[in-house]
Amino acid sequence: MNMLLKRFAHCLMVVLLALGCIGCSNVPSLSTNPWQIMNLPTDASLYDLAFTGDPNHGWLVGSRSTLFETFDRGQTWQPRQIELGDEKINFTGVSFFGQEGWIVGKPSILLHTLDGGKNWTRIVLSSKLPGAPYSILALGKNAAEMATDVGAIYKTTDGAKNWKALVQEAVGVVRNLQRSPSGEYVAVSSRGNFYSTWTPGDIAWEPHNRNSSRRLQNIGFGRDGRQWLLARGGQIQFSDSGEDGSWGEVIYPEPSTSWGFLDIGYRTADEMWLSGGSGNLLVSTDGGQTWQKDRAVENAPANLYRILFQDADHGFILGDRGVLLRYTPST
Repeated sequence: MNMLLKRFAHCLMVVLLALGCIGCSNVPSLSTNPWQIMNLPTDASLYDLAFTGDPNHGWLVGSRSTLFETFDRGQTWQPRQIELGDEKINFTGVSFFGQEGWIVGKPSILLHTLDGGKNWTRIVLSSKLPGAPYSILALGKNAAEMATDVGAIYKTTDGAKNWKALVQEAVGVVRNLQRSPSGEYVAVSSRGNFYSTWTPGDIAWEPHNRNSSRRLQNIGFGRDGRQWLLARGGQIQFSDSGEDGSWGEVIYPEPSTSWGFLDIGYRTADEMWLSGGSGNLLVSTDGGQTWQKDRAVENAPANLYRILFQDADHGFILGDRGVLLRYTPST
């Protein structure tokens, strides 16, 4: 009986400690919330978003063949369907140059449109393609650059009739992969043990060891010329001078907790937003030196995976369970 009481007391203490930590963050609260929480009619995870040559017309893609279209710059979204038979597709990337657009996904699928998405054509990919398409970037008329989930990179200049391999060897299965405006790539390994970089003209990826015992979550490129790194346990680091492998001191934006952070998005060169699990969202307006927490979105029932800003006044945060945050600074 005494043993049962001791176990009950121990369990009660653990629960109370856990509940007490829910509100133990001492990060200052953001005075005004600029994000509108939108719940789209889907349980899918949202992965990418792009607008056509018309800034009001855009497409949103996600898991389970999820497609949404907007004609009012993201204020409202309408679900769309493309006939793909019985295939179970996860759309992972979308990009437009004018009215010409591309969608990629897993298993290997590539869709192409010339009329803003009124009609989509499926382009057959080679069975020898290393991995499955992960991301795509429309570069111009009939031109696009596609990367796979094992780090193979290809470019087409004739509407996907032919593809040129830009790197000779794949890097292996990746957790995250990002491209800079100048064409550089950085990829985090599937287990977060290391990351790799690629610069146009290189024949292979260059691997880099992680600089701490914490596994890597994501790495990307900022608008201030620096790279950023997210590691498990709520850690952030910024590159010292934009050079690969040279990182500054570890920053804990929310030191009293151990939230997992998932992505960073820059609204300006100085203002960056940091998203994570369970509706966790923070902002820094001084390049990452100090942080504020947007507690108005804490109740969003989603992990916030990706932050995308089209410009300083228009941006979105993509989550799971159909949750989409829209940047509305006027509110």
